[in-house]
Amino acid sequence: MNIKKNGITNANSHTRRCAWIKGDTLMTAYHDAEWGVSLHDDKKLFEFLILESFQAGLSWKTILYKRDNFRKAFDNFDIKKISLYDDRKIHTLLNDRGIIRNRLKICAAIKNARLIINIKETYGSFDAYIWNCVPGLPLQNAWKHVSNIPARTKESDFMSICLKKYGFQFIGSTTCYAFMQAIGMVNDHTIDCFRYKEVCESRSVSNK
Repeated sequence: MNIKKNGITNANSHTRRCAWIKGDTLMTAYHDAEWGVSLHDDKKLFEFLILESFQAGLSWKTILYKRDNFRKAFDNFDIKKISLYDDRKIHTLLNDRGIIRNRLKICAAIKNARLIINIKETYGSFDAYIWNCVPGLPLQNAWKHVSNIPARTKESDFMSICLKKYGFQFIGSTTCYAFMQAIGMVNDHTIDCFRYKEVCESRSVSNK
């Protein structure tokens, strides 16, 4: 018998999941507890924005296994601290074997942090700004197969355009859609996945 805790089924290896889960323990835990769950905390939103931007050209599994290293290297994703990074800090990050040592992506993370601070001054929070890309409830899809899930949508195109106009970097439409999936702007669990219905239900409750 599967028992729910905090709205999540106590799943096991026999539980039906999205087909992109191939049995890896860390990926499975991420899928079961985080992917597709709506986030509204600026710090967590920025964390996923950083991680998704660093994923460009790489696999999510690679990033996920380096997530704790990123958290340590980037001051627990503290937006203000990252916005103050200087050349010395960039040099330190470029020599950190635990993260993706890409100068352009590191500099983009710093610039994006500074832009988020500007957004917070204007809109009150990054959350208020970014969720305007999907007015109302999070988008609810009903995919039968992983192959049906798009790499980008009109919503991610819109988000990318908005962020680029603001000056953000490494936020193309494909990256934005992966970001949207991660922070629960869209439910892309396939309908045969045990999390599909749970994510649907959690959204119904949180938006009452």
